[in-house]
Amino acid sequence: MKIAIIGTGKMGSWFAKILSTGYEVAAFDIDSARASNLEDVRILTSVEQIGMFKPEFLINAVSIQHTATAFEMAIPHLSPTCILCDITSIKGELPGYYQKCPFKVVSLHPMFGPTFADMASLSKEAVIIIEESDPVGAQFFQDFFEKLSVRIFRCSFSEHDKMMAYSLTLPFVSSMAFAACVNGNAVPGTTFAKHRSIASGLLSEDNHLIAEILFNPYSIAELEKITARLEHLKHIIKAKDHEELEEFLGRLRRNMP
Repeated sequence: MKIAIIGTGKMGSWFAKILSTGYEVAAFDIDSARASNLEDVRILTSVEQIGMFKPEFLINAVSIQHTATAFEMAIPHLSPTCILCDITSIKGELPGYYQKCPFKVVSLHPMFGPTFADMASLSKEAVIIIEESDPVGAQFFQDFFEKLSVRIFRCSFSEHDKMMAYSLTLPFVSSMAFAACVNGNAVPGTTFAKHRSIASGLLSEDNHLIAEILFNPYSIAELEKITARLEHLKHIIKAKDHEELEEFLGRLRRNMP
């Protein structure tokens, strides 16, 4: 089987490396230097070469805001039987785009990445396969992730972005609030250092990715939950209300698995 990948950033490179152990893989990136370190992968230097490679799957791993554009760039060169695949964290307008697209599609969201995950051991990680995906393509990626012991979840396009408001916006905003208050002159303790490591990892991500997560239409509801909880905590602290603090901490502990 031949698999082409557009975009050789963190996740695109990971897909290229791991798929190349069992399939014929080719990769294209507008920045050709980013693809130069990939071994056992055919490096393509133009979108026309994607067509010449004749892939059965095209994995689109470019940044979120360029996903549809990258598909449009490649589609004229693809066989009609090629299955398109995106791995975006927020699906946004993609469902509408796919409704007008004549190709079969698979939409994935690997809930892990090189910033935080141990990419050599993914048994504690998860991937979402969108229910509207082509059955043949979805089965291929289900088998692929099962071999890596990745936990597999399925949901619809609409359910996905609602879920991501909780799964991504909540930790993103919490880490950003921490980073906004960091004082370089402070003496860090263990807990502080752990939070700083998480916040630093988040801020190493692409600005467009962070923006897409925060601008998810469902994100504002999660942000309002955070601010409401903080206002409640501020009220408890100002009043030095030990009884209410006990109740508050009890709810927090029950929330944690």
